Amino acid sequence: MIEEGKPLFLQIAEQIEDSILEGSLAEEAQAPSTNELAAFYRINPATAAKGVAVLTDKGVIYKRRGIGMFVSEGARALLLGERREVFADRYIDPLLAEARTLGLDASDLAALLTERAAQITNAEGKNPA
Repeated sequence: MIEEGKPLFLQIAEQIEDSILEGSLAEEAQAPSTNELAAFYRINPATAAKGVAVLTDKGVIYKRRGIGMFVSEGARALLLGERREVFADRYIDPLLAEARTLGLDASDLAALLTERAAQITNAEGKNPA
């Protein structure tokens, strides 16, 4: 889980986000406490608290006084939108730039994506949709 070069508190926040996106941590469900995170990852509770604060600031989790932290309603949609934007910046924009260089238009790219997806599906032994 621990990656070199990336702050631990961000890794903690991303792990919680991943749990929300995967559905193992549902909206309005109680999120792990700072102490639980610190014990599980064997880190300082202040570091875990900083990761939780990142998610609180983004509106992904909220505190119920005296009870704990909970996943906000709409958190999954918020995270999906954020991740889609990062995906587009990291992968789609460079893909489009290279496509322009090669003289490919949107329909050419769609055909390539469909072809490659079918190849991967077939290689995995699945029936194409």
